[in-house]
Amino acid sequence: MNRIFIIAGEVSGDTHAAGLLRELKTLEPDLKVVGLGGPKMREVIGESIEDWVETAGVVGLWEVVKMYRYFKEKLDGVLDSILDQKPEAVILVDYPGFNLRLAKALRLGGYKGRLLYYISPQVWAWKKGRVKTMAQVLDLMICIFPFEKEFYEKSGLRTEFCGHPMVDRVVTLKREWKREPGLVGWFPGSRLNEVRRLFPLMMDAAKAIKLAVPNARFAVSAANETLAGFMREMAEEHGMPEAKRWIETGTVYDLMQRAEAGAVASGTATLEAACFGLPYTLIYNVSWPTYIIAKLVVRIKHLGIINILAKREVVQELVQGKLNADTLARATADLLTSESKRQHMQGELAAVVATLGSGGAYARVAKVVHESLAA
Repeated sequence: MNRIFIIAGEVSGDTHAAGLLRELKTLEPDLKVVGLGGPKMREVIGESIEDWVETAGVVGLWEVVKMYRYFKEKLDGVLDSILDQKPEAVILVDYPGFNLRLAKALRLGGYKGRLLYYISPQVWAWKKGRVKTMAQVLDLMICIFPFEKEFYEKSGLRTEFCGHPMVDRVVTLKREWKREPGLVGWFPGSRLNEVRRLFPLMMDAAKAIKLAVPNARFAVSAANETLAGFMREMAEEHGMPEAKRWIETGTVYDLMQRAEAGAVASGTATLEAACFGLPYTLIYNVSWPTYIIAKLVVRIKHLGIINILAKREVVQELVQGKLNADTLARATADLLTSESKRQHMQGELAAVVATLGSGGAYARVAKVVHESLAA
C-alpha cells in the first residue's frame, strides 16, 4: 500500500488537491493519504487531512511576518512527521512560500522519497533563481500552463503539463445566457483592499460611459455578502446611491456570460472571464510602495495571464498610473460601441484558452502521480 503526504495551504489549493485525490483514489483505492489542507480534501480523504487553510491562507508580507512563529512551528512539525512516517511521496500543491521551504528542509533532513509539486509557483515571473534549487530537490513538477514545461525543463527538472483545471470547471458553469446589449460587468476583486481602490473608479467611469453610451447599464459582482455590504456603503459615501442597485452576490460566472463588456481586477478572474468569452479590460491598482517593489522583482512584459500566454496584448491592461476613471471609461466604451472589437477579442480569447487543454486535467495529473508512485 502506497502512502503519500499532501500539503495545500489556500482555498484554491484545497480545491485542486481534492480534485487530484479524488481521481487518484480511483486508480489506487487503498492509497493511504495524510496531510494538511482544507474541507474539500477532507471530503475526499477524511480526518487524516488537517484543515488549516483558513489560518494558513494569509495574504500580504506583513500578515505573514506577524504569523512567523506559527508557520515556523508548523513547518518543523510537518518536517518531523514526514521524516518519521517516511511516505513514498510528498505532494506539494501551490503555496510556494511554505512548500518550497519544506521541500528543501526534507532533502537536508535525508528524506529519500519522491517530492512532487502540483501547480507551479510563478517563479518565471519574479524569482527565476529559485528554479535551480527546485531542480535540485524536486523529482517532478506538474504545471497548468503550457509554456511552464519548457521553462522548468531547461533547469533539468522533469515537468509535465496536464492541462488547466479551469477548463473542466467552466464547462459545468456555462449557461445559455445571451449577452445583454449595453450591460457592463464590473469585477473589482475578492479582497477588500482591491474593492476599496477599484470600485470608486468604476462608479466614476460609469458616469462617463453613460454620456458616450446612453443605453449602458452596470452590474458589479461581489465575491461575498460582506464585500457587497462594503460596496453599498462606498456607493453612499461616493454620492452614487444608485450604484447599490448594481451589486450582485454569487453571480460572478453568470455575469461574465451576460455582460457585453467589462473590467476585471488582475488575478484568477481574468482567466475565468477569458474562458467565458467576456470582452474585458484588465485593471490593477495597489499602493505605490507595493507596486514599486513588484516592478523591481517582476521580469515579465505583461501582467495578465492571457497576454502572457499569447505573448502579446490581447487584453488591454490599465495598470497603476495608467488606470483612472477616464481611461477605464474609454476602454469600456470602445468595447461597448464596437461589435467588431468585441468579436475579435472573443476569437483571440478562445484561441488562448484552447492552449490550456481540452479537459480532464485532474485525471491526467492523477495518472502522472500514480505512475511516479509505481516507478
